[in-house]
This record gives sequence, structure tokens and C-alpha cells, in this order.
Amino acid sequence: MGFKSLISSKKMLSLLAAFLLLGTNMLMAQDAATDAAATAPSGDATPSVWLGPGYYVLIFVIICFVVGIVGKILRVYDLTQQIQNKKPINWHNVMGICCIIFLVAGMYGAYWEFAVQGAMILPESASAHGVKIDEMFWTTTVLTVIVFVITQVLLFGFLFRYRYNANRRGHFLPHNNTIEKVWTIAPAIVLTILVIFGFFTWQQITNSLDAKGEQASINVDITGHQFAWELRYPGTDGRLGETSYKLVSGTNKVGVDFKDKFSYDDLQADTMYLPVRKSIRLNIHAQDVIHSVYMPHFRVQLNAVPGLPTFFKFTPTITTAEMRRKVGDPKFEYLVYCNKICGAAHYNMQKVVRVVEESEYQAWLAQQKPYLTDQVKKDLKFAVTKPAATQNRLALNN
Repeated sequence: MGFKSLISSKKMLSLLAAFLLLGTNMLMAQDAATDAAATAPSGDATPSVWLGPGYYVLIFVIICFVVGIVGKILRVYDLTQQIQNKKPINWHNVMGICCIIFLVAGMYGAYWEFAVQGAMILPESASAHGVKIDEMFWTTTVLTVIVFVITQVLLFGFLFRYRYNANRRGHFLPHNNTIEKVWTIAPAIVLTILVIFGFFTWQQITNSLDAKGEQASINVDITGHQFAWELRYPGTDGRLGETSYKLVSGTNKVGVDFKDKFSYDDLQADTMYLPVRKSIRLNIHAQDVIHSVYMPHFRVQLNAVPGLPTFFKFTPTITTAEMRRKVGDPKFEYLVYCNKICGAAHYNMQKVVRVVEESEYQAWLAQQKPYLTDQVKKDLKFAVTKPAATQNRLALNN
């Protein structure tokens, strides 16, 4: 039996050597391509190299073969020991040691996640409410990490400490009221505190009035459709006009209802400009499918649902220029994304968000074009249907 196993192991080793040779050649090819890309002139459009899923499947197969070969070699050694009437391998000890190795490797992996990928976390919040969001995040993270470390150490530690031993008798405790109470009541208390804390924080964040009972300083409409965001700002009257999905057209993208006098001076914009330290209310709409307004640096996210207008109120606290200095990137921009996979060009749904001082915001606002353009007037036959007094007022505004 041992001789046959040895022959089988030799065959597997030969096959493994072939796989390793193929894998080595592929790695060398990848390294050569990477070096060529690195040394190519900056003007050359050298494509990035990705060997495809077959390469990674091959790596996985090689790892499986390595594990199988090691197991086979140990099995041959075990059979040889038995044939020679020597003490065979204690597989229970082997499994116990494997548990400790897995525990150490897992803990190092968790440490690596925090040390390397933890550096990729977002910078400090650029909004007033974001500070509370970050506090909730870090509180939950610390608690879960502590529980994770304790449970993993106990799990694999017990597997090693109480591995099978023929000289030791196992004792079973079918029930223990104290343990049941501890692991039921303690997590329930912690989770209840987190939920209550989160509930009141979220209630405060989503309240349309600020702490002094005042409305938001600026109302901005943001409307999502496949695959773009449309922005609408109030004009000199400080109020946005009504909208209707029935009025959406090629020239009236958000369906502004020009029967509402407050819509006459509404402005359209390609970039979302926000004054720093002013309360902003985003009125969120969707025209086709569910989208999601996502502004990670401001800790803002809320779904845009067709037929269900929603809003989110926040106060920017760090200008774009200040954040550029903080992150050391002179080209840094805040962005608003869509955080719902809404179709093939979902990745295109983003706009620049620029936080500036009040004076710069007012100067920018004065340069924006109204929604009520000459083309819209023509399409709606606005000049014919409106009385002369309204036409004169529109002429003055334009």
C-alpha cells in the first residue's frame, strides 16, 4: 500500500511541476509586460495587463494541488511509520496546530486591513452632521473589533486546547443559565444603546429645521435620470417653483411648471456650488428608476425614488480650497455620485460639488442661466398665453 501511494505521489508531483512551470512562465510574461509599461514613453498608450480569469483559476488549482501533495506525502509517511511499527502521526495535534496557525494568520490579515486599507478611509467630515456620523461609525467599529478578537481567540484557542486526547475524558454541559443570560442580555443592551443613539442622531440630521427652528438657507433641486444629475437653484426670489413629471421635455429637463410665478427665475447649473457654513437643503427627485444621492465627504446619502420626493439637509464646513490643502491634492474636488446601480452607464452619474465662501457663491450664482430660456418660451408658447403684465416682468428679468 505504501509503495502504491508513493508512486501516486510521484505522479502528482510531476503534474504539479508542470503546473508550476506554466504558472512561472505566465508570471514572467506578466512581469515583462509590466516592466515594458513602466519604461514606455509617457506619450505611448500602453494598455494595462490583466491576464484574465484563467490565470487566477490556474493559481487556485496550483494551490489545491500543493495542499493535496502535502497531504499525500504526510499520508505516505504515516503509512511508512505504521509498517515499521513506529508511532504514526497524531492528526489531532496537527489539526490543533493548524487552528493556531490559522488564528495567527487571520489576526495578521485583520491588522493588515487596518494598517494598509485603513489608510484609504475618507478624510474628516466636511459637514456639521458628519461629525456625529463618524462618531457612530467609530463607536460601532471599535465594539465589533473587540468582539471579533475575543470570539476568534476563544474559538481557535478552544479548538487547540481541547483537541482530542485519548487520556482525557470529555465533559458536556447541556445547559447553563448564567452563560445563557450573559450572552443574551449583554449584546441586547449594547445593540439597544447603539440603535437608540443612531435613531436620535438620524432624527436630528433629517429634521428640516435647524436647532434654532430656522429653515435651510438655500434650497437646491437635484434630479436623477439615466444617466445624469440635473441641478436647479432658486433665483432672486429665493424660492423654487413647482415641477411636474408631465412637463418633462428636451428643453424642460426637470419639468418646471411655469404657471408657478416662483419658477420664472429658477436657475440651471452644471456644477453644484455651495456656500460654506450655510444650511443646504437638497430636494431629491428621480425621473425613471431609483437613484441615490451620495456625497461621501459630507456623509450624505439618500435614495432618489420616482414619484417620491425626498430631501436631505446639511451644512458644509470645509471649503474645496481648504480640503485641497488638507489632503495635499491641488486637483481635489468634492463629488456627488449615484450609489444605486441604475443601468449600463451608472458610473457616469457624478457632478462636481464646490464649496466656496459666500461672496464667491453669489458671484457664481449671478452668472447662471435661467430655466426659462427663449427656446422654452417658444416651446410652451409662453408669450401668447401670458398676460402683458407677466410678459413685461419676464422681459425685465431676462
